[in-house]
Amino acid sequence: MLVKVYGHRILVSAADKSLMFWDVVKGEKIASITLPQTALQARLHPGSSTPSICLVCPLSTAPMIVDLNTGSTTVLPVSLPETGIGSIPPSRNKFLDGSTTFTPTAVCFNKYGDLVYVGNSKGEILIIDHKNVQVRGVVLIPGFAVIKNIVFSRNGRYLLTNSNDRTIRIYENLLPLKDGLKALNESSNIPDELEVVEKLKAVGVKCLSLFREFQDSITKIQWKAPCFSGYGEWGVGGSASKGEHKIYIWDRAGHLVKILEGPKEALIDLAWHPVHPVVAPVSLVGFVYIWAKDYTENWSAFAPDFKELEENEEYVEREDEFDLMPEAEKVKESDVNENDEVDIVTVEKDSAFSDSDTSQEEICFLPAIPCPDVPEHQDKCAESSSKLVDSNHSGSPLSVEAGQNGQAANNASSPIEAMDNSAAEDTGGTNLKRRRKPSEKVLELQAEKVRKPSRKMKPSGKSSRTRNNSVVEQETSVCGFADDVSEE
Repeated sequence: MLVKVYGHRILVSAADKSLMFWDVVKGEKIASITLPQTALQARLHPGSSTPSICLVCPLSTAPMIVDLNTGSTTVLPVSLPETGIGSIPPSRNKFLDGSTTFTPTAVCFNKYGDLVYVGNSKGEILIIDHKNVQVRGVVLIPGFAVIKNIVFSRNGRYLLTNSNDRTIRIYENLLPLKDGLKALNESSNIPDELEVVEKLKAVGVKCLSLFREFQDSITKIQWKAPCFSGYGEWGVGGSASKGEHKIYIWDRAGHLVKILEGPKEALIDLAWHPVHPVVAPVSLVGFVYIWAKDYTENWSAFAPDFKELEENEEYVEREDEFDLMPEAEKVKESDVNENDEVDIVTVEKDSAFSDSDTSQEEICFLPAIPCPDVPEHQDKCAESSSKLVDSNHSGSPLSVEAGQNGQAANNASSPIEAMDNSAAEDTGGTNLKRRRKPSEKVLELQAEKVRKPSRKMKPSGKSSRTRNNSVVEQETSVCGFADDVSEE
């Protein structure tokens, strides 16, 4: 997956040989193309805010330029020509359909996209004019090691390669950043008596110059996903060893500065933040780890005249130090015009987040569409109604008993009648459940009720005695039910 430097477009290559081009803001698919082979990497053209072409490196075929509007493809050369400029040499290995096989190569655009740099399995960096499909120069890697990765720095001044000889090399770009192809045409005045390959090598010397080499001379490990820092001051590479999470950081002089060791998970990719010292590696398990600098509090950064003290010191304040207008400031004349309007609407462009200087409208954030929240009382009503429906439809004995009790309560006219009915149901329902003997505690309570002297009867004494008897019966039934539960 690759995000365009302006942020408006995103290019996605999938494992099903598809290549999809999306509009980030609208969320719409602009184009979808099916490639002959699965793409290992895909890069958008950096020279336009609305790119129409991209650079694709398939798994087992030569890299190609894909037109996203028409779907047409242009195959690029992957080795030095033998008969003519830009011709692709024949290969002995072929598929059943007749297509030739190639070792996976590494490709990238230069800063403005007028040249393509291809690293092949023969240890050669080919400089190609992709519009005319011609090899314009070649640079040989020391030892002719297989090139696995090739990437330009964001400022376009340095080129980084990762070879199979366990060495990361940095080349300095000798061509101008803008109009590099035009400068290449002007500087390609090579004597005609030289052969084609020698001419290309002579041109390559004028394009790239070896600057630094990074390697671990002790362990001799292979490297994974090397890249530059945001401003190209640091080089970073991950260890390709299985079950090892190590990230090496070098400065431009070639000195190893830091080794970051994480969990025992192999790395598959990593990226450096454009501005801040933040590295984001991706592990084989799928986790993205964030490595950042541990900052310490520096209060002097907030106030230039702030001085940090290790011990308390006696301070003698000036006479006018806490005045609203000290005498020292009254003497100075302020050069700030207080009547000038302050612009708080215009957003200043930060070139660090873009690979191109021609970008005008960059996406700083994605528009958010808020969704209304559901009120809490509606959620509670919905939950209670769902629970009620579940209880009505469930066939458990508890739900049946609850339904019977509910019907009995609805038919009763008063709580006393409801208790009497429940007592009657208990006495008459011996067939459903055998009633057990009351506990000793219940018998003691009944005895205490009988021993108490009877009070003066009021006109409503009969009803009150009935009420008390019903209450005692209810307590007896409740206590008996509690004993049943405890015994069970």
